[in-house]
Amino acid sequence: MDDNGDTPISEDDWGAAIAEQERAEAAAAQKAEAPPASAAIFKEFSSKGTATTTETHNDIDFILDIPVQLTVELGRTKIAIKNLLQLAQGSVVELDGLAGEPMDVLVNGCLIAQGEVVVVNDKFGIRLTDIVTPAERIRKLNK
Repeated sequence: MDDNGDTPISEDDWGAAIAEQERAEAAAAQKAEAPPASAAIFKEFSSKGTATTTETHNDIDFILDIPVQLTVELGRTKIAIKNLLQLAQGSVVELDGLAGEPMDVLVNGCLIAQGEVVVVNDKFGIRLTDIVTPAERIRKLNK
């Protein structure tokens, strides 16, 4: 024992510690050189995914059950908050849409068609009169 009451460290203990450190450093270096395990998984997945993507590219069956929000818009207007707070039952709000003008049909906020209001079995509906082409939709997005 040394002056502090600890067991003295011999040359063999130092040599063993240094050898253990060298082994740990060598193992760390090997891990750094080897590609990570996840890279092999991603390579395999991407090579298989390419074939699957081309097979299902034209098949839209997998999206047919996705719900979308369809809205028919009669018109819009801007109103001051003080006028909004004065509205009561029976109040009339003037919209920018004209009587007899086609209504806008929006899917998730994007204009896809226009139509006229119809009543079927005491419920309102819309008869589509004009479908917006994909080219027109893209042109409106670019504006």
